[in-house]
Amino acid sequence: MSKKNTLLRLGIVSALFGGAYAFSNYIYKISSVPHQHTDDDKDFDPSITDGRMFVRNHPDRQDMYIDALDQIKLHASYIPAASESHRYAIIIHGIWDNHETNGIYARHYLDKGINCLLPDLRGFGKSEGKYIGYGYDDRLDIMEWIHWIIKRDPKARILLHGMSMGSATTLMTTGEHLPENVKAAIADSSYTTLREQFAHTYKMFKGSFVPVPIALFLSRVIIRLRAGYDINEVNPIEAVQNSKTPTLFIHGDDDTFIDPHMCSRLYEAANCPKQYCMILGAGHIEGVVKDPVNYWNKIDSFLAKVEF
Repeated sequence: MSKKNTLLRLGIVSALFGGAYAFSNYIYKISSVPHQHTDDDKDFDPSITDGRMFVRNHPDRQDMYIDALDQIKLHASYIPAASESHRYAIIIHGIWDNHETNGIYARHYLDKGINCLLPDLRGFGKSEGKYIGYGYDDRLDIMEWIHWIIKRDPKARILLHGMSMGSATTLMTTGEHLPENVKAAIADSSYTTLREQFAHTYKMFKGSFVPVPIALFLSRVIIRLRAGYDINEVNPIEAVQNSKTPTLFIHGDDDTFIDPHMCSRLYEAANCPKQYCMILGAGHIEGVVKDPVNYWNKIDSFLAKVEF
């Protein structure tokens, strides 16, 4: 082999490795680095903004902090019900946001006499963290919040209610061994697996020239190296097979971000007591604003049946 050919091949290999490294870092930046929500970021509906202000300005809101298993500091807002109650809702937000976005849900539960805990998932709001967990580490964080409630109130009856990534976190949590205090779960617009959702999202990118299998492989490697977890293990559809927690699965049939068929697959896979609700005409996590009467009637009926 001539020296010229050797240099050419080395150049090609270096270019390929350099391109893969650059692409991997790009994927990590857009998929796994938390972006903080600001008041300049417009909510998809005015009622979400109203709920955000409801939480922020609530006179009884309290900032709570705990340490995660890996010792990062986690934050949540806690709003007690007007009268003493042993019922608690842990309301879990989605990606690119913080706990305030769930004010619309907290307002409903508080009106029902249910105490509300609204955590900031790691990397968002006032919680520490340098990467997005997509429910993997977050499930353990939510378990810490569950135990935080039980230590304060051993008679607590706890509901988990999550949206989008928070919904996947909810389902991942129910796949763990939970205390009997956890009575029910509501999963609004969850993905089946993170790998499948990554593939779906990547296909929507303009200029996604790298083949999907290669993009997923590079994503898996870079996230494992920099965040310490395997995206293949973020698997809500496997978690629900191990769940004993009564669960209501909700999705909008007009969701273009997370495929609505994922909801039916999660429902079919679940071995726990379960119910299913598809909100017609609703996009991603829009059920609560597109058809609030149907949304809340379904939830209230579900909670009555599980005796929450």
